[in-house]
Amino acid sequence: MIRETILTSVSASGRVHIAPLGIIAAGEDEAGQWIVAPFRPSTTLANIEETGFAVANYTDDVLIFAGCLTGQKDWPLVPLDGCPVPRLAAALAHDVLQVEHVEDDAVRPRFHCRVVASAAHAPFAGMNRARAAVLELAILASRLSMLPRRKVEDEIAYLQIAVDKTAGPRERQAWDWLMDKVAAFYRDEPAGT
Repeated sequence: MIRETILTSVSASGRVHIAPLGIIAAGEDEAGQWIVAPFRPSTTLANIEETGFAVANYTDDVLIFAGCLTGQKDWPLVPLDGCPVPRLAAALAHDVLQVEHVEDDAVRPRFHCRVVASAAHAPFAGMNRARAAVLELAILASRLSMLPRRKVEDEIAYLQIAVDKTAGPRERQAWDWLMDKVAAFYRDEPAGT
């Protein structure tokens, strides 16, 4: 299972980095264990290597997912007692992850982490199909150079239906930010390639 989160990490010098990242369940028999697998090179990877900690922020605020992918990374943070990494103020809940061991890899090392602290901050008010669609678009937008344009366009056409039917202002804003990113990526490329 992969859980989509906003991961906060911090460099040894104290600079916070906020990034969307799916964390991987280590297995059913390993409760409280998550694998963080950022691509090389990345700020998240460098920060976890330096400090050995990250915070998995569980949020349904799709503006944060979209913002992180479109250069808007100034989101309010809250310090955590006993942890060098802060959490997002908008987190419904969070887990503090401490690295136990690393499977090195030239492309995507896997940090095996133990949950050393958790807390809930706000209730989950329910699902919204537009939020799920924006999250899927965020994942697509993060992989534009890896996916055929036709697949991206087909996925967007399907996801647009949920946005049109169920989006509120925050989902529409997040959708627009991501669509601007997609349009900028394909600006000089012929349609359907």
